Amino acid sequence: MHLKSPRLAVRAIIVSDNRLLMVNAYPEGQSDLICAPGGGVEMGASLPDNLRREVHEETGLEIEVGDPCLVNEFHDPALGFHQVDVYFRCQLTGSDRIDPLWEDVDKIVTQRHWLTPDQLAKRRYKPDSLIEVAFGEDGISYDPLELLVR
Repeated sequence: MHLKSPRLAVRAIIVSDNRLLMVNAYPEGQSDLICAPGGGVEMGASLPDNLRREVHEETGLEIEVGDPCLVNEFHDPALGFHQVDVYFRCQLTGSDRIDPLWEDVDKIVTQRHWLTPDQLAKRRYKPDSLIEVAFGEDGISYDPLELLVR
């Protein structure tokens, strides 16, 4: 069996007014799962440059990328899929207002939500440690291999 290398992705922890920015994880309502904005890394660009690009593509927002705060892995053994996400604490460089007509260039992200910890706790999200990482102490965390869910 040929093993593929894990996919590398970057994600943004953006907190404004005690609300975390979350986006839908699958296009066209395939799932109610939400996650932090971000996506796959393109070769030849730094992780922060990739993250700035992804956040802008998905939300129209501009950010300053700070320190890493979480490394999360997830996989689907049946599909042979394995992804490593590196999360960074980010700050907005402008308003937190997202144009309701903004369209993701890849047409994956169609919903954007600013959620308080209590609101987020009532939703399905990944990774499991997200609330603690986003609203807890500074530092870096590691979430080992979670199963991919839809």
